[in-house]
Amino acid sequence: MRRVYFSAFSPIPDASSALPLKPPPLIREHRLYQADWLLRFYGFNAQEITDSSTNAGMLPLDIDPKLAWALNHREVFPIDLNRAPREMLLRIPGLGTKTVKQVLQIRRWQKVRLRDLIMLRASVKKALPFIICADHHPGTSDPATAALRSQLARPTLQQSLVFE
Repeated sequence: MRRVYFSAFSPIPDASSALPLKPPPLIREHRLYQADWLLRFYGFNAQEITDSSTNAGMLPLDIDPKLAWALNHREVFPIDLNRAPREMLLRIPGLGTKTVKQVLQIRRWQKVRLRDLIMLRASVKKALPFIICADHHPGTSDPATAALRSQLARPTLQQSLVFE
């Protein structure tokens, strides 16, 4: 199978009372597509993506699945951009497959710096707490997981409806 398509539940008139009366938020469908990409292109497995004791196997709606995995596995981070293998670089939130490929090319000739990530248009804000590079070393003052989650999470669904 090359491509998977997801469609959110849409209630129909006169449906069974066992079915929900209102549709789920569309962000859930978006999170399923993100999880599918992590499985197909980033080397994750299903247990890693749904391994969250707080959500009982459900994907969080306020953060993407890759960031959720990183926050649940803080012991793996920070990762050195100049030494880590490709498989570990792909697990850093904010770095995609194209960025990782370019980082691997850059580090063949020079040390990777924050300036390089900015030039590659990587999501530096998301990646910063999880990386070490030539001019960035996160210290012991790294925020706790809950604080980091609140900094990186998108606004709640009701807030986003107000602002969009």
